[in-house]
Amino acid sequence: MSDQQQASQQFEIQKIYLKDVSLETPNSPMIFTEQWQPQTEVRLETGAKPLAEGLFEVSLTVTITAKLGDRTAYLVEVQQGGLFALRGFDDGQMGHMLHAYCPNLLFPFAREELASLIGKGGFPALLLNPINFDNLYLQRLQQQQAQATAFSSSSSAPTMS
Repeated sequence: MSDQQQASQQFEIQKIYLKDVSLETPNSPMIFTEQWQPQTEVRLETGAKPLAEGLFEVSLTVTITAKLGDRTAYLVEVQQGGLFALRGFDDGQMGHMLHAYCPNLLFPFAREELASLIGKGGFPALLLNPINFDNLYLQRLQQQQAQATAFSSSSSAPTMS
């Protein structure tokens, strides 16, 4: 990347906001009388959409389900949003910025909101470990490339009738 190209790149956080929250505790208050050793599942989703020239909304959705046996103790979901101005990035850089760099900026806000909601629900604190969004983005790219390769090789194969 040339110095001129790097100098023409612009990145700015316009706004970070809470887009949606949900806390469900379907088995309370009886769940509080049990020994607390839940199985916890964490799901992440990222999304990005253009809003105007050089302006993008990036969303990070984190869903946590805690179960005791087959019963749900709580299900909490936070969708953290951000408006980001990006200019001067090529397609590869733009994908990385929107699906790795920006979600990485949103994650601490989502993690704080999740911890607050879980505590307000009466449950012990849960601290999410940091997440390597760069690695997740690279894995997604590799999966897409593998699927595209598999599709192109299967679609070019001769068919027998």
